Amino acid sequence: MVSPIVWKFFLPIYFQLGATSSYEYVERRFDRRLRLVCSVLFMLYTVGWMGNMLRAVGVILEAVFDLSQTQTVGLLIGIGLFATIYTTLGGVKAVVWTDAIQAVALGGGMLTVLVLAVGKVDGGWSTIWQVGNQHGRFAMFETSLNAEHGNLWAATAFGVFVYLAGHAVHFGSVQRYVSMPSQTAAGWALVVNGLMVGIVCGVFFLAGSTLFAFYQQQNTLSGTQIRPPSGESVTAAVGADSLYDELERDKHQDHLLPRFVMTELSVPGLLGLLLAGLFAAAMSSIDSGINSMTASVVCDWQADRHLKLRHSRMLCCVFGLLSVSVAIIFYFKGGNVFPLIMKIAGMFFGLQLGIFLLGMSVKRASTSSAMIGLAAGTIGLILTFVFEISHWWYGANTCVPTYVAGAVASCLGSADDGSDK
Repeated sequence: MVSPIVWKFFLPIYFQLGATSSYEYVERRFDRRLRLVCSVLFMLYTVGWMGNMLRAVGVILEAVFDLSQTQTVGLLIGIGLFATIYTTLGGVKAVVWTDAIQAVALGGGMLTVLVLAVGKVDGGWSTIWQVGNQHGRFAMFETSLNAEHGNLWAATAFGVFVYLAGHAVHFGSVQRYVSMPSQTAAGWALVVNGLMVGIVCGVFFLAGSTLFAFYQQQNTLSGTQIRPPSGESVTAAVGADSLYDELERDKHQDHLLPRFVMTELSVPGLLGLLLAGLFAAAMSSIDSGINSMTASVVCDWQADRHLKLRHSRMLCCVFGLLSVSVAIIFYFKGGNVFPLIMKIAGMFFGLQLGIFLLGMSVKRASTSSAMIGLAAGTIGLILTFVFEISHWWYGANTCVPTYVAGAVASCLGSADDGSDK
């Protein structure tokens, strides 16, 4: 759904402008102030995303090696600083190599876990489907109007207001498009990327569903002992909560995969392959984020688009240290990885997408009306926190008020404040 929309409506804009930054469109359509606001929103998202990914690796390694909080914090600092150093020295080439390692190690490891885990479930795929349905694990296919669950409407809202924004207006994504030799080539690259992302997400979803079914079966065996990595035992009596449910209530739900690999699978090197993939994922998140933010400073903030090498390296160090600091904050704050990244993406992508859609579809939209829209989107975000709305809806709750308020202000006001595009 996302790829055709980006190909049809967004790629022509970037290629016609000859843009190197997606936010060039915002400046030409509105003014420079809004361009810088969008750049700041992008950087805030990127720092949060890097910190969350680094924290995710830390909590998993904490479970695998039974680390203390102090040791885990030291590990976060070590991984973050290592990624920052090689990014500062190696540049884009270092980013490309670590991305390749991440794809092979993590993708291959998860596919192996999926195949082996299915064999551990009595009844195989039919049981996985049955157990998932019984416990609401396939709620994304439901059409109920309950806004608190990840049903079809929530998944659609996330896809439209967050996932679309991540491909249509994200600085790093647009840089990849415009680096292609033509708009058509960029469109096909977008399609291939969409297919690959769909396959990877499908593998991870199936792996998670399989682990859930496996532990639900363990729960039905009276007196079965389920041994966590640290060596203590958890008795799963008939009718008692499963280990999966225990982990869901606990802040360490992200420990489930390494726990399963360590206690249920006996494939030499598999855990090491997964850990290598996680290391690569964390470092890839940090290095690509650092490079993107530095590039945004050059493209969006520097009039001559020139930054001395030492200044560029200083920025890389600052951004890297910020990501480590955020990772430590998230680590002590707790919470699961996926919902948090959905919240972060919804907060900042929704506002950006609202501005882009306003400029593209409302001819009378002016800088003033766009600012009013941003204010409305910010209020929507605050209300999202106040009413504790599900993380699936963060993007909608920021994008829709931004666009609607901006459109209404455009109709009521004038379009003579420099908005002539």
